[in-house]
Amino acid sequence: MTARTVPADRAAGAPRSTRTARTLLYGTLILGLLATLAPFAWMFLGSVKPTGEIVAHPSTWLPDSPTLVNFDRLLSKQNFGLYFFNSSLVAMACVMGNLLFCSMAGYALAKIEFAGKRVLFSLVLTMLIIPGVTTFVPLFVLVSNMGLSNSYLGLILPFLVTPLGVFLMRQFVHDIPDSLVEAARLDGAGEVRTFLSVILPLCRPALATLAILTFLAQWNNFLWPLVVAQTEEHYTLPVALALFSVGANGTNYGLLLAGAVTVVTPIILLFLVLQKHFIQGIANTGIK
Repeated sequence: MTARTVPADRAAGAPRSTRTARTLLYGTLILGLLATLAPFAWMFLGSVKPTGEIVAHPSTWLPDSPTLVNFDRLLSKQNFGLYFFNSSLVAMACVMGNLLFCSMAGYALAKIEFAGKRVLFSLVLTMLIIPGVTTFVPLFVLVSNMGLSNSYLGLILPFLVTPLGVFLMRQFVHDIPDSLVEAARLDGAGEVRTFLSVILPLCRPALATLAILTFLAQWNNFLWPLVVAQTEEHYTLPVALALFSVGANGTNYGLLLAGAVTVVTPIILLFLVLQKHFIQGIANTGIK
């Protein structure tokens, strides 16, 4: 029995086709990356352009006369520090609330047996598929009836726990071996101590993921603060930028782009710090 021989052209063609496919893949990924980064590049470059260059036709990418006048006007706006403080307070409070309450709920749904557990988790999954706009008006009426409109509590309280956060933490905690929990219980640890000493230290990737997602959602939240914050002292950055970027002569695009850079910079910095845990958390919780 003789061994089958592979034609020389086929043997030589296999590596070539592999290289071609890899080149096409990398080329497609690079084009996708450039398409994703193009709006950000335009935003950063436009923020250092005079207004005349931004609205000029044809437009150019690089500024002819770079200037920081847009940032100077932005920072000199009355109460800009207050708007930044409001956004930071609301975002950080929501992050801390989600990290605590969502992790507690996720631990209960994953490792503790109680009556109605499956029904409760089904409700969480149902809330994930219901658009938020459908609950916007009932939520506003509820907050108003509680006397929390135009207050920090009204901005923060509805978002201290989110269905996505509960689902994410439940999925991650569910993959933690039961033997670790059982060992802690055999050593006499209660549920609170087991949660704080065993579960939370192992949930760092999921917590980092939840922190980024929550911070991103609340930092960029526009519609809810616009409705609930009825006076200027409770405005967040997105609401304030939308209001004072429009002048008597139309939209001040330079000021708007400078404000957009100010808003997006903390998000980019947060992601760069937590990106390793964020990627690991996404991979381990089944959110794909």
